[in-house]
Amino acid sequence: MNVLILGAGGREHAFSWKISQSPILGNLYIAPGNPGTAQCGTNLAIGVTDFEGIATAIRTHDIGLVVVGPEEPLVKGVRDFIESQADLQHVGIVGPGAEGAQIEGSKDFSKNFMHKYGIPTAASQTFTKDTIADGLAYLQQQSLPIVLKADGLAAGKGVIIALTLEEAETALNEMLLDAKFGDASSKVVIEQFLRGIELSVFVLTDGENYVVLPEAKDYKRIGENDEGLNTGGMGAVSPVPFANEKFMELVKQKVIEPTVKGLKAENIDYKGFIFIGLMNHEGEPYVIEYNARMGDPETEVVLPRIESDFLSLLIAASNGTLSEQTISILDQYAVTTMLVAGGYPEEYRKGDVLTGVEKVEDAIVFHAGTTSKDGDIITSGGRVMALTGTSNTLERAIQKSQKAAQTIQFEGKNFRRDIGLDVLRYGM
Repeated sequence: MNVLILGAGGREHAFSWKISQSPILGNLYIAPGNPGTAQCGTNLAIGVTDFEGIATAIRTHDIGLVVVGPEEPLVKGVRDFIESQADLQHVGIVGPGAEGAQIEGSKDFSKNFMHKYGIPTAASQTFTKDTIADGLAYLQQQSLPIVLKADGLAAGKGVIIALTLEEAETALNEMLLDAKFGDASSKVVIEQFLRGIELSVFVLTDGENYVVLPEAKDYKRIGENDEGLNTGGMGAVSPVPFANEKFMELVKQKVIEPTVKGLKAENIDYKGFIFIGLMNHEGEPYVIEYNARMGDPETEVVLPRIESDFLSLLIAASNGTLSEQTISILDQYAVTTMLVAGGYPEEYRKGDVLTGVEKVEDAIVFHAGTTSKDGDIITSGGRVMALTGTSNTLERAIQKSQKAAQTIQFEGKNFRRDIGLDVLRYGM
């Protein structure tokens, strides 16, 4: 089967790396891809929201399965567009339509969905420009800290944790009146702050059945000891120590099953990934957010731990036969360290030449924000490269990932040196 992956980051390189190992793969195409995905298949110069271009590529290359990486094309309806083409009805698609993608595209939709189907989550209310006075009054009644979330997609930057009432009021005014996050903050969800340990759980569903992929923990802050600005993710680790059998059974009963059943009850034909951002709050799982796709950099630690043929799982999810599949997980640890550009997550450097990539021997190199120029690999994004170490011990997996991070060089390089160390302290 010929496969098309949409996207250009580390997640898509990890998809390409894993799918390229499948014995049932014909040709692999990635649109638009990066220098890393080019090692696994053929890059196509097509943007992820160029739906006409994507449809043409499906026809030209006889694509049987489309795997959607990022959230933007999902929210904008890439699945709906492909399905609207009379000659593409046979094509399998991993990723929900625009209606299903609302679980990520609208915080208000996802909170209402959770409340409707009894899925544990923080208490919240949603406000608009017209109801800002009610929002300000609501803030005065809440305990601190308090969380404010832009309703729509804001490239991972639409969440503010306010420590003081003044900070919360300023944030609400900026989001609603000054359009701090553009249209994404035309609605703002004000949410109770939950204390606990976060983890990410990943589900692949065909709309009826599901498999649970390896869980992961990511590191969002730019600085060590989780200090500094939020980023798209500075690294990840899998497995997560407190995600034991007892806790994961609670997750299945209280979160995964009511989510899958709730989507079906809403007549949403959801075929794809559900990324569930969870808080372990006093031993109970609470949903912080849903995403309608795999996470990044979590994908880079999840896929190396899957022993099963990943392409077979994806095909089954796309055609409703996931009940016939089982997933086999390797009993090993995976740790990813992210190399980022100087200045990231604010204005950052671009165009710096990377060296030493070929010297990495004991880790998997996933390109994230890179491009090719005059025979060199150069930086083109804030998060440049994800370096994944795997081992039978967590300590060794950390060492492999960190060694690779030190081996690759470029001007302004930054990375966290404490990825996985907090998990190691759990005594794994």
